[in-house]
Amino acid sequence: MRPFSLLYIITILTTICSCRSDFSTVPSSGKLGFSSDTIFLDTVFSTISSSTYILKVYNHSKEDISIPTIKLSQGLNSKYRMTVDGMQGENNKIFNNVVLLAKDSLYVFIETTPNISDANPDNFLYEDNIEFDSGNNLQKVTLLTLVKDAVFLYPKRLENGETETVTFDDTEFKGFYLDENDAVNGNELHFTNQKPYVIYGYATVPEGKKVIFDAGARVYFHNNSGLIVPQSSTLECNGTASTTSKQENEIIFEGDRQEAPYANIPGQWATIWLRDGSTNNNINHLTIKNATIGLKIDGHSQSTCTIKNSQIYNSSNYGILAQNAKIAGENIVINSAGKAALACTYGGNYLFTHCTFNNYWNGVSQTTLSISNYKTAANPEIMALTQATFNNCIIYGAYSNELNLDKNASALFEYQFNNCLLKHETNSSNPLYNFDDNTHYKNIITNQNPHFLDIAKNKLNINNTSAAFAKGNPAYLIPLDINGKTRTLPPDLGAYQSMPFPE
Repeated sequence: MRPFSLLYIITILTTICSCRSDFSTVPSSGKLGFSSDTIFLDTVFSTISSSTYILKVYNHSKEDISIPTIKLSQGLNSKYRMTVDGMQGENNKIFNNVVLLAKDSLYVFIETTPNISDANPDNFLYEDNIEFDSGNNLQKVTLLTLVKDAVFLYPKRLENGETETVTFDDTEFKGFYLDENDAVNGNELHFTNQKPYVIYGYATVPEGKKVIFDAGARVYFHNNSGLIVPQSSTLECNGTASTTSKQENEIIFEGDRQEAPYANIPGQWATIWLRDGSTNNNINHLTIKNATIGLKIDGHSQSTCTIKNSQIYNSSNYGILAQNAKIAGENIVINSAGKAALACTYGGNYLFTHCTFNNYWNGVSQTTLSISNYKTAANPEIMALTQATFNNCIIYGAYSNELNLDKNASALFEYQFNNCLLKHETNSSNPLYNFDDNTHYKNIITNQNPHFLDIAKNKLNINNTSAAFAKGNPAYLIPLDINGKTRTLPPDLGAYQSMPFPE
């Protein structure tokens, strides 16, 4: 490098440094800016850590400042923790002499692990503040967390140090058997509405036993967790119609992440698995949200399942995946699934009445309703489809063909659609989709919009502008809709009695 160039660079650097005040600060004057004056850390279960939340702090002045203290009001006793621009401070609670440059900002990362005993007993809120400076310069940002007390069910640690597991079809799952005489929880086969339940791993019903869910029960499943009902065992969900939007009498199964961004993320937990040989399964007023497979039902006709007044939303694979099962369903709503809203595969016996099946998944390999009589494999396994009947139903979605019929001619393939709204091309050369064939299709409406209230919010209600309005057959009438409203005559298609939409 030439001497002149080096001297020039040194001169420029000296000039820049002389203009900066990075190396001297003035005390904070209590005029910090904040991205929010209150941080809501959403809902957490007692003793379970929250997600991390961010507060941004601004220095709007033209001077570099030093903030004497940034601390939690409850000091070292606080159940909140924070880091300030990567610094951990004293036990993540107290920070001293934090420098904030002129016209700059810093990040405060906040999380908490409260116990229910830490919360206000009147509203179950746990509260603290972040204090910036003190005296006349004191500024505060409020921290709020709603804490839920819960019953935690999880695999136990065995004496050999390994974690409890259950095994089905030669596959081992991290899981445990529900105990009707557990020393801590009492009867784990009876889920009440007194406290929510949080499940880690696969909760499994012992053979020959019944698991019961009361109206209003709330069950939260951790990642890769679910419920297994094996041979000779039974699932009984006794939900009832609710009178408010809080769904106070609905049974709800969903993931255990309660933060707002997780409200509609699919695949947060595994499935409810009704295995071959489980029997007399009865489901009423159950809502399943954000699973991988909402309901996985296996069987050989003797494995029966009745599903009424139930909703399944945002499944990353299937809303219901049935394999040679026997299902009677009425007033069922399924919306949004990565592969199919409802898949009736490998034969079986199915009867669905006044149901709404819809799929607006963003992926490319999806459908709303898929029916087959075999398992796809190198040597396909074939089973008879003795019945697949749909009465007064809506089968709709984003794509031009939302019905997939996959028949192997070597086995029985019986299907029928009566008074249904179907979305499917009408010019198909495949005889399975001959909508003029009264053997399989009667009074079918094709490719007309049901005009759902709000698909993105899982509101598949209809009003009198819907193509499904008053198109049902009274011979298949279910007198009350999914919300307990009386159906008028002729009935509407789908799970909902039509009502005016809110303005």
